[in-house]
Amino acid sequence: MNKTYVAKKADIQRNWYIVDAQNKILGRVASKIAAILKGKHKPIYTPYLDTGDGVIVINAAGIKVSGRKATQKVYQRYSGYQGGQKTVPYATMLAKRPTMVMKLAVSRMLPQGPLGRDMIKKLKVYADNKHPHQTQKVIPLEIK
Repeated sequence: MNKTYVAKKADIQRNWYIVDAQNKILGRVASKIAAILKGKHKPIYTPYLDTGDGVIVINAAGIKVSGRKATQKVYQRYSGYQGGQKTVPYATMLAKRPTMVMKLAVSRMLPQGPLGRDMIKKLKVYADNKHPHQTQKVIPLEIK
């Protein structure tokens, strides 16, 4: 009879990866980062536990999108009040808040709820190539 392996807190070891997003496609980078934050690249992956690693994204301002998304994609949010829906085009969001573009893409690929909120805390996004995480032993992650 086979037994299902369940990861314990003591079994989880976290690494830090660094991703250079310059001239990369937003969706491809975000899906790879989401899988690492979830821990799907590890043999101890457990769906209801946070077994993932941390990810540092640099050069988020240089991210690209394919097709006509650069002109057609919009970000929407709603305050809950009448007339409280705000829409921001992708080009404006990338110019004003490039880190938010990456964070939104990744967070929408993670579970919604307390588990997803814990996972997104391990994502650090920076608009340029400077980051304050030199003390972590970061592993470069190449995304095609």
